[in-house]
Amino acid sequence: MSTQRPRRAAVTGIGVIAPNGLRADAYWKSVEEGLVVLDRITREGCEHMPLRVAGEVRAFDAAALIEERFLVQTDRFSHFAMAAAALALDDAGVSRGDPAEPYDIGVVTAAGSGGGEFGQRELQKLWGQGSRYVGPYQSIAWFYAASTGQISIRSGFKGPCGVVASDEAGGLDSIAHAAREVRRGTGVMVVGAAEAPLAPYSMVCQLGYPEISTVEDPARAYRPFTTGACGFAPGEGGAMLVVEDGGRARDRGAPVRATVAGHAATFTGASRWEQSREGLARAIRGALDEAGCAPEEIDVVFADALGVPEADRAEALAIADALGAHGTRVPVTAPKTGIGRTYCAAPVLDTATAVLAMEHGQIPPTPNVFDICHDLDLVMSSARPAELHTALILSRGLMGSNAALVVRRGGDSAR
Repeated sequence: MSTQRPRRAAVTGIGVIAPNGLRADAYWKSVEEGLVVLDRITREGCEHMPLRVAGEVRAFDAAALIEERFLVQTDRFSHFAMAAAALALDDAGVSRGDPAEPYDIGVVTAAGSGGGEFGQRELQKLWGQGSRYVGPYQSIAWFYAASTGQISIRSGFKGPCGVVASDEAGGLDSIAHAAREVRRGTGVMVVGAAEAPLAPYSMVCQLGYPEISTVEDPARAYRPFTTGACGFAPGEGGAMLVVEDGGRARDRGAPVRATVAGHAATFTGASRWEQSREGLARAIRGALDEAGCAPEEIDVVFADALGVPEADRAEALAIADALGAHGTRVPVTAPKTGIGRTYCAAPVLDTATAVLAMEHGQIPPTPNVFDICHDLDLVMSSARPAELHTALILSRGLMGSNAALVVRRGGDSAR
């Protein structure tokens, strides 16, 4: 009889490039304190857009973090992803550049919009100067899969690679994809998402979303679960995780920071927020079932928190539907209200935050939210101390996808 131990997907590294911090420790300090960095958009060419408030990554110097040969062929969204991946790999103690087992390390990212800034620049050259002035990298830099490809090339990884080209919930789907690859036998997966939606072309596209906030006051632009909810403020940046077999991590002396325990996804259609109640509740139940987790075991919920009244109501009801009486007692938080909603990267940042919250025993607050109008125990104003073993992360996409992810602290497999 085989005595081979079951493979469990463990998070061993976290890399963050966000509007409020360029490393996981700086990001956590800001999130724990509930700092708000939403502000007027300053990106070139965006000054006259109706969309005025967002979370910008203003201190990011791509040239200091990424080699020139990669910079010239990639967009800002890939710069974020590459930098975050390097931070995550360093955090996990996984070698990059010349790995001993390159076919045992794979990469998967999620992307919602691709390289809008790079693409716009090259298209302007096409129509303003002619095709001879368009660079060869236009063919790849805008592409959804560019970050996956560049991370794998830069680090010499030749294992399973892929991209989840989806809306916001794709960030959680990519983590589930990586976890499955690990359970199937891949040693290490680098997974996550980064977005750079604050370029003129990208912003014009976003103005087609009825859910986006055009409020000019940063303190009021993104206030989910309140009577003043008026949509969401976007953000840029993202996070990357290193996910590997827990046994492999222990064998090489790497701390298991969390385990990916369960995931499920559903689809209810674009902007059908009332129907998302059922779809999200079903995703939550599916994630709990896969994790072998009872509703009462969930210690904190990281909410999708769209900021649209119908969507907020549907999410609050979905939590109650799936978790029962525990749904009105479990602490809920949405740290993204301080930095903006970073599309596919938002739930990956929430997953990184959940791992950090479990490690520090603190539930971070929901910035700018003080007067909720739903039956939720929303953490506001300041962080709340708590012993956290299991976190539930929720995400919904503007195009209709719903996803839920359950992660457990460190080596915890069950309560």
